[in-house]
Amino acid sequence: MPEPTAATTTPDAPAVDASVSLGGDAWRRLRRRPDVLVSAVVVVFFTVMAAFPLLFTSTDPQRCVIGDSKTRPQGFGEPHPLGTDVHGCDMLAQLVHGARPSLLLAFVVVGASVVIGVVLGLLAGYYLGWVDTVVSRTIEVFLVVPLLLAALLLLSLFRQVSVGSGAFDVILLPALVLTLFGWMGYARYVRAATLEAKNLDYVTAARALGASDLRIMVRHVLPNAIGPVTALVPTAIAGVISAEAVLAFLGIGVRPPAISWGIMITTGAEWVTGGYPYLLLFPLGCLILTVLALVVLGDALRDALDPRLR
Repeated sequence: MPEPTAATTTPDAPAVDASVSLGGDAWRRLRRRPDVLVSAVVVVFFTVMAAFPLLFTSTDPQRCVIGDSKTRPQGFGEPHPLGTDVHGCDMLAQLVHGARPSLLLAFVVVGASVVIGVVLGLLAGYYLGWVDTVVSRTIEVFLVVPLLLAALLLLSLFRQVSVGSGAFDVILLPALVLTLFGWMGYARYVRAATLEAKNLDYVTAARALGASDLRIMVRHVLPNAIGPVTALVPTAIAGVISAEAVLAFLGIGVRPPAISWGIMITTGAEWVTGGYPYLLLFPLGCLILTVLALVVLGDALRDALDPRLR
């Protein structure tokens, strides 16, 4: 009787195609989930809207037909399908153009935090010693400071600093503060993954063959450490979008006359009981929809990249 081979299966042990990579298996599982597809469409829609607002409206969001003094907003109808805000500015144009600072801030903060966290986590986990001590103690110092308290202090100190009116200028100060207190989680994940990956057989073989530390970290260790970080990114973007709204509500985030969903929510909250709840519901709905879609993507990506669930 021939001995069973590796391809032999039993009813209790379904076959697993070892040739399928973790990334390929994750993509196959993600595209089979309707909630993931819907969430991806929502995120892409708002990202395109932020990047190319003229595709959605040709109205200048700063063109206010009533003036700068507060007055009662106009309701739905031509030429303002979603009405106007308290200054007579087109609500649809405000929503479309307000997506750019909110999403740009989130992408900049998360992107910078990932780069800082990955670099420091790799160095700390690979070299250990004094490098690990310095990085670990720095992480602990930043973790004990509440983000909201730090943002209130730092942004209040630099509140009078003049910034430009460009899309990047208006988010510069909030981006610096949120990045300063946003890299620690990525560094801890990468450090832990580096400690596990650097002693694997193929890493030891590469080191024995004379590969440099930089090559080993980039080519062999980083691919094993980047998976957990990738799963954190969508949820982190959602967190920054929410943080922008909170900072705007406190008056220390993106500043007027710039437009963002956070500023619109702050202004609209004053008119909820005045007969114009849409001034709050429209920007709040866009923010909640975007955050919810990103959270769903983050949870699905985390589950799909977990090798224990293959």
